[in-house]
Amino acid sequence: MNWYKQTIEQTMSKMNTSSNGLSKVEREKRLAADGYNKIEEKQQVKPWQKFLKHYTDLLMIVLMVAAVLKFVTGDFVEGTIIFLVVVINGFVSYWQERKAEESLDGLKQMMGQEAVVVSEGTKSTISAEELVQGDIVALKAGDVVPADLRLLEVHDLLIEESILTGESEAAEKNTAVLTKEAPAGDQKNMAFSGTLVQAGSALGIVAATGDDTEIGKINHALQSVEQQTTPLVKKMHQLNKQIFRGILVLIVFLLFFTTFRHGMEWNLMFSAMIALIVAMIPEGLPAVLTMILSLGVKEMARENAIIKNMPSVETLGAMTVICSDKTGTLTENKMKVMDLATSETQMVMDIMNNCQELKLKDHQSAKELQGNPTELALLHYVEEADLKLKTVVGKIPFSSSYKFMATMHPEADGAMIFVKGAPEVLMKKSILTETEKTSWSNQASALAQKGQRVLGFAYKKVASQQELTHELLSELTFAGLAGIIDPPKQSAIQAVKESQEAGITVKMITGDHKETAKAIGEQIGLKHTAKVLEGVDIDAMSEEELAVQVQQVDVFARTTPEHKLRIVTALQNNGEIVGMTGDGVNDAPALKKADIGIAMGIKGSEVSKQAADMVLADDNFHTIAKAVKEGRRIFDNLKKTINFFLPTALAQGLIVVWALLANQPLPLTPVQILWVNMVTTITLSYALGFEKASEDTMKRPPRGTNEGILSGYSMFRIVYVSLIIMIPAYLLAMSFEGQALQQTILLQNIVLAQAVYMINCRELVNPALNKGLLQNKVLFASLGILLLLQMSVVFLPFAQQLIGTVGLSLGQQVVIAGNAFLLFLVVEVEKRITKHFSDKKEKKSVSQN
Repeated sequence: MNWYKQTIEQTMSKMNTSSNGLSKVEREKRLAADGYNKIEEKQQVKPWQKFLKHYTDLLMIVLMVAAVLKFVTGDFVEGTIIFLVVVINGFVSYWQERKAEESLDGLKQMMGQEAVVVSEGTKSTISAEELVQGDIVALKAGDVVPADLRLLEVHDLLIEESILTGESEAAEKNTAVLTKEAPAGDQKNMAFSGTLVQAGSALGIVAATGDDTEIGKINHALQSVEQQTTPLVKKMHQLNKQIFRGILVLIVFLLFFTTFRHGMEWNLMFSAMIALIVAMIPEGLPAVLTMILSLGVKEMARENAIIKNMPSVETLGAMTVICSDKTGTLTENKMKVMDLATSETQMVMDIMNNCQELKLKDHQSAKELQGNPTELALLHYVEEADLKLKTVVGKIPFSSSYKFMATMHPEADGAMIFVKGAPEVLMKKSILTETEKTSWSNQASALAQKGQRVLGFAYKKVASQQELTHELLSELTFAGLAGIIDPPKQSAIQAVKESQEAGITVKMITGDHKETAKAIGEQIGLKHTAKVLEGVDIDAMSEEELAVQVQQVDVFARTTPEHKLRIVTALQNNGEIVGMTGDGVNDAPALKKADIGIAMGIKGSEVSKQAADMVLADDNFHTIAKAVKEGRRIFDNLKKTINFFLPTALAQGLIVVWALLANQPLPLTPVQILWVNMVTTITLSYALGFEKASEDTMKRPPRGTNEGILSGYSMFRIVYVSLIIMIPAYLLAMSFEGQALQQTILLQNIVLAQAVYMINCRELVNPALNKGLLQNKVLFASLGILLLLQMSVVFLPFAQQLIGTVGLSLGQQVVIAGNAFLLFLVVEVEKRITKHFSDKKEKKSVSQN
């Protein structure tokens, strides 16, 4: 039912109520039938479900199957070790995610709410949850509207609806019937649940409660919006499948080859297959990635960006478009006088200081006052002039019906009347020539074209003190104009510039008017502001037409939640990774649909925070630019870590494969393989997560949306590094007698090679030995810990017995160190050659363009 189209009499009749309100019996009956006035909350994921999801990763499942098979064959020690590795990884991931959620919980504020209702002719205060359709509710300044109301009676009512509509100015309300279809922002005879009464008072009849309110409908729409899978999760699933397929192909091949070629026994083959699985699955990788993402979560929390789910950290670095709300995000959410057009500056400032209702004492500062944002803006503007308040002997309050306010102040020889209001109204009441009217009108139009709300100021000197009436307000002297706007934040202007330098397009989507939106878009530096799309324009477009327009337009005005959702969807259909910021309930569906939803922590609604992936604790758009830089650093470090992990995993797998093909005993046991993987996971791999962002992090464009974690170059690097690790190590080990000695030499070779290669991986193509090396203190600590752990395995008897190793001579250690140094040199030379040809190719591409 569109209640804004119904008269007051029709509304009361259809709701079976009256100005005396509902009886207590009728209220209880309706409450039992319709339920409480609250929005249905989405069922929360249980802690055990969050915990178990960390064991649904494909490679973790494969490892658990390997552990079970070990138990079935009676090898309880190795089965237990494999199983413990999986369990520990899951615990670490769950613990890190819980820490991120706790950061968000610290922002949440629970607010109780009451409502004043008329029941059987008497006013009483009840819980807002007990409101029912047909209740008569009284509103006053400072109240949060408890339900959707059809207004019955208003007295200078101003309601701040930015949480719902995105408009920065409070809406003036009335009771007049509307005949045409209108969005929520234009329904002037309605008050909506969750909005704030800024000034005035009113009576309204409850038209909708709970999920039937405008806010409830938006919250309900969230359930139909599918949560986006982050690019990192998609890429990791893809990588896991690639590793799994590779292992599966090798197992099938080896089963047939070794069985038919060598007639290997099935129990030996079975152990070999498990060894291959353990060798080639980087079981420590999920824990390391979780740790790196967790570090990103902590770092962003220091920068006032609270991440709700860790993969979203990386999504920030992949973002190609930021769609931002205007009010409070890009702007200060505070009206400010920007331009003054007058030849009587002192007189205009006197009018600003005295023709108002907020400041009552001279010692009051503007920042202490609350109320009408226009009057606050004027008082802030004149505050530095330290003007004294004049005695008020008469007042005509502002009303939307006549669009001005007037005050009278006594003087020695009579009285002074100050008037402020709509310029066109004041000019009609002033003594002006046609030339003067044209001049003032042109100046007012110029301010309006800047997106400013224009106020006029006039005065009149009267000979005697008399009653201030409307009839007295004629033959005024027009004093000047002021342009008022919610100005952009300087930090937002800087953030937009940084984002654009990083190849990220910024678009503004607001519920505000076209001229205001365009002006703010130009001021903050958006690129495509010549054309502004309004909600009505979007309604007239097909999905295909909108997909074209969203690439060419950066400013969208007078939008509804549905429009915002369509814009985000259109951008995603174009292959963009979309970030969406917002603070209102009206932003929630688009926040959830976006690849990374960003809510405001201070002024944001609870619904928007729940729908978002990230919450800005300081409501500062510039924090997003910082978060993007951190997201890119995180992805760079993830790539380094994965490129570090996989060559060793492949080298170990190739060693097992070679042994099977050559019909030789397994060179390493599953326990030794797990030792190599876990000791490097515990030490080396974490160090790469502490690498600083490179100097060009925010100067390069976002990576391609189809770019995988492993590029063709990465695959080349992984293969040749694994061969350099495997071949010298295997040949050296096989040159000695005794299986335990061979295994120890091989084990020591692989661990030391990993330590050296980790330093190589600090930079993917740049030289590893640079000044940044000394800044990563964790790297040196990790090398020290690794040395201690590995020396204990080689030289301590109880560790030798547990892992199956023996002591090594100094000569053997020197040869192993030489193999590692050779690996370091080869990789550094290859990186230099690769960078040379890459730079040459890039210069050629630039010159051609």
